[in-house]
Amino acid sequence: MSPVSAQQLDWAPQLRLAAAEGNVAEPGQTAAGTDAGAQATEAAPGPEAEGEKPTVSTDRAVSPNATVNLINVLVQKGVITQEQADELVPQVDDESMVTREAVKTATARAEEAAKAASAAASAATPPGSKRVSYVPEVVKQELRDEIKKKVMQQAKDEGWASPGKYPEWASRIKLYGDLRTRYEGHFYPGDGYNSVGQLYDYNKINTGSPYDVSVLDPTFGPLINTTQDRQRYRIRARIGMDADLEEGFSVGMRIATGSDNSPVSTNQTMTGNFAKYDLWLDRAYLKFEPAKSPFEHYGLLDNTVFKVGRFDNPFWRPTELVWDEDLGFDGFAVQGTHEIRPGLTAFGNVGAFAMFNTSLDFSYNEARKFESKDKYLYGAQIGANWQIRPTIGLTVGASVFEYQNVKGRLSEPCNLQVSKDCSTDHLRPSFAQKGNTYRYLRDIVPPVGHTPGTPFAQPEYFGLASDYMPVVFASRLDFAHFDPAHIMLDTEFVWNPVFNQAAIDRVNTNNCAPNMPATICNFDGGNIGFLARLSVGHKTFDEFGDWNVHVGYKYLESDATLDAFADSDFGLGGTNLKGYFLGGNFAVSHSIVATAKWMSANSIAGAPYAVDLLQVDLNAKF
Repeated sequence: MSPVSAQQLDWAPQLRLAAAEGNVAEPGQTAAGTDAGAQATEAAPGPEAEGEKPTVSTDRAVSPNATVNLINVLVQKGVITQEQADELVPQVDDESMVTREAVKTATARAEEAAKAASAAASAATPPGSKRVSYVPEVVKQELRDEIKKKVMQQAKDEGWASPGKYPEWASRIKLYGDLRTRYEGHFYPGDGYNSVGQLYDYNKINTGSPYDVSVLDPTFGPLINTTQDRQRYRIRARIGMDADLEEGFSVGMRIATGSDNSPVSTNQTMTGNFAKYDLWLDRAYLKFEPAKSPFEHYGLLDNTVFKVGRFDNPFWRPTELVWDEDLGFDGFAVQGTHEIRPGLTAFGNVGAFAMFNTSLDFSYNEARKFESKDKYLYGAQIGANWQIRPTIGLTVGASVFEYQNVKGRLSEPCNLQVSKDCSTDHLRPSFAQKGNTYRYLRDIVPPVGHTPGTPFAQPEYFGLASDYMPVVFASRLDFAHFDPAHIMLDTEFVWNPVFNQAAIDRVNTNNCAPNMPATICNFDGGNIGFLARLSVGHKTFDEFGDWNVHVGYKYLESDATLDAFADSDFGLGGTNLKGYFLGGNFAVSHSIVATAKWMSANSIAGAPYAVDLLQVDLNAKF
C-alpha cells in the first residue's frame, strides 16, 4: 500500500463519510464505476516495464475542504460539468473564509467574556475559594451565528469576500461611450451659380458685432461660401454614465467633443497644429420612474418616466426633418405608454424647455434696464404603435411645438451715441444655421447734427421675421417578412400654421423673389416641409455582416420650423433646402460600423445655393 500523505490523513474522516454514502472511496479502496476507482486498482508500473512512459493522473488533488472534494466527485460521476464546478468552488472558498473569520472572532469574544466573568467572580469570592468558568456551548454557537451574520453582511457591503468583484454600489453604475472618425467633402457647382444674390451669415452677425447696413459701408457683411469646394476631417468622442439611485431614481451624464457650443453638432474638426480639443457637458439629468418606486404598490403612473435637466430628445421622430439627432433638450419632460390591447400601444410625451434667459443686467450701461424676453419651447405628442401582423408594424405620431418670444420686433428709437444696446437686441437668435427669414431689429435715430436726407451709420442686428409653431405628423411602416432584414418606409410632414406671409413681406431682408429691384424684397419662402425615406436591411448592427441601405427625398421651406435645430448635415444645415440623399451601413464587428452618405441639396427660395455632401464614417461604441 502506498504511503498516505499528511493532507490525506487529516481529511480521512471526511473521505470515509463520503465513502459510506457511496460517493468516494477511502484510501486504498475502490469506488466502483468511477475513473478514480479504476485507477486505484491498476498496478504501479515497475522497473521491468521497459519502454513504457509513466502516466500522470488527471484527478484533482484532494482539497482540505470536504465540500470541494464532494464537488470533484460529482464531476467524476458526470452529475455536473467541470464548468459548473469551476463556478461553485470560488463561492465555497469565499464562504469558508468568512466562516473561519466568524469562528475565530466568536471564539476570541467567548474567551474574553469568560475571562471577564472569571475576574468578576474572583472579586466576589472569598479568599481561598476556587472557581471554574464555564460558557455553555449553546451560548458559543449563538455568538458564532450572530458574528457570522455581521461578517457576511460586511463582506457583502465592502466586497472583500470575493476579491476582484465590484462592491454593490458600483454595480448600479453603467459607463458607455462611442468614437466616430469622419471624412467630409463639400462640392459646389462653381463660380457664377450664385450671381443673383448673396447668402449672409446671420449667425455670425448676431453673435458678434452688428453689421452696418448703410451705404457708408461699401464692404459685404459675413457671407456663406457657395462656390469653393472644401474638405475636412472630423472626430466625435462621447462618454457617459447612468447611475441607478434606487426607488425609481437615476441620473445620467455625458461629456462630448465639439468645435463650438453648437446645439446640433458634437463634431470636432481637426484644425491642424495638433492642438488639444475642448470637452462639453452634453447631458446631465435626473430621471424618475414611478413603476420602480414605492408608488408601485399603489399602481400609480405605471409606464411613465419623468426627466429634468439636459437629456435626449423626448419626442418620437423617425427622421431628422425637424430635429437634428444630436440635439439635447434643457428642461422638463414626461413620457408615458399604455397598452390598449395586445399589439396596440399608445404613447404620449410632453415637455417645457428653456431656450434663452435675458441677462440680469441688460442693458449694461443703462440705469433703467430693458424688459425681459425669455424664450421657451413647449411640446406635446401623441401616437401609437400597432403590430398589424407578426411581420408588419406601424408607428404614427402627431406633435405640436410652440416657441415663445422667438419672433423679432423693431426696437424703441435707439440713439447709439447714448447707449450701445437697443431695447430688442436680445430678441436676435443666439444660434442659427441658415434658411429662416430675417428682419431688422433696431430703429436707429440719426446722430446729433445729422443733415436730413444724407446717410448715417446704421449697425444692425437681425431677428426672425415670423412666429413658429410647427405641427408635425410622422409615420414608420416596418415590413419584417425577411427578418432579420427589414424594409422600412419613414415619412414626416411639418407645417407652421402661425406663419404670416403678408406681415413678412413688409419687413424681410432675405428669401426674396428673384429678379426684384435692389430696393424691393418680396418674400419667396414658405411654411411646409416633408421627408420620405426607404430603408432596407438590419435595424441594429450587433455582429459582423449586419448592413442596411437607404434612399430618400427632403423638401423643407424657409419658415416651416426653426432652422437652428434642423439637421446640420443636409445642405450643411438649416431650412430652405430640397434634394435627395442616400447611404449605407456595414458592421465590421459587433462594436464597429462603417457608414457612407451622399446628400445633394438646393435652395428653394432666395439666392441660388447648391451643395453636395459626402461623408464617410467609422463608428466605434462600448
